[in-house]
Amino acid sequence: MAVVEFSLVVSFLVSLCILSHLTQATNVHYCDKKANYDVKVSGVKISPYPVVKGKPATFSMSASAGETITGGQLVIDVSYFGVHIYSESHDLCEKTSCPVSTGNFVISHSQELPGFTPPGTYTLIMKMEDGNNSQLTCITFDFSIGFVASDHLISALGLSHPRL
Repeated sequence: MAVVEFSLVVSFLVSLCILSHLTQATNVHYCDKKANYDVKVSGVKISPYPVVKGKPATFSMSASAGETITGGQLVIDVSYFGVHIYSESHDLCEKTSCPVSTGNFVISHSQELPGFTPPGTYTLIMKMEDGNNSQLTCITFDFSIGFVASDHLISALGLSHPRL
């Protein structure tokens, strides 16, 4: 009887965690608080949150452009416990429609983190540059990679997935 109750409690807690953390708006800070960036960032949403290793995660940045942007690049740097571990660059026009008109726009970036990625808190720095390599904005924020049980572990424990 106690095993059944324990299974129900664990299943309920897993369900609650999954449902309450599907998407997270995160606190964003500018890299240089004194800079007057041409692109103002209003927020970043991360889905799912916390990020699950081995599964796709989407980072969506809401921003506003003071001038039309015809092209450029998005540079992403990731640190773990203050140690730089990863960098990548993308053509800005592959992440949003170009030209970017004056006003609000969204940039989305999806990526699957390798299964061996350690859980914990990471810091991401995202820089946006125009076609002349002039910095349009630079933001930093933290995100978490969770200790989420894999399908195999859930099956091995005899638990069922929550119905979403």
